[in-house]
Amino acid sequence: MGNLLYIIAVILVIIWAISFLGGYATGNIIHTLLVIAIIVVLLRVIRGAA
Repeated sequence: MGNLLYIIAVILVIIWAISFLGGYATGNIIHTLLVIAIIVVLLRVIRGAA
């Protein structure tokens, strides 16, 4: 399950980067998803190090 969340987080970051660099107006939802993706990655790193 942890690997699935990590993959989803990476995909969300890639989508955000493409939309940000492409100049498309994606609204607040993509930024909310990006924050969630970063939190998931940080939790995974912290749990992996502990």
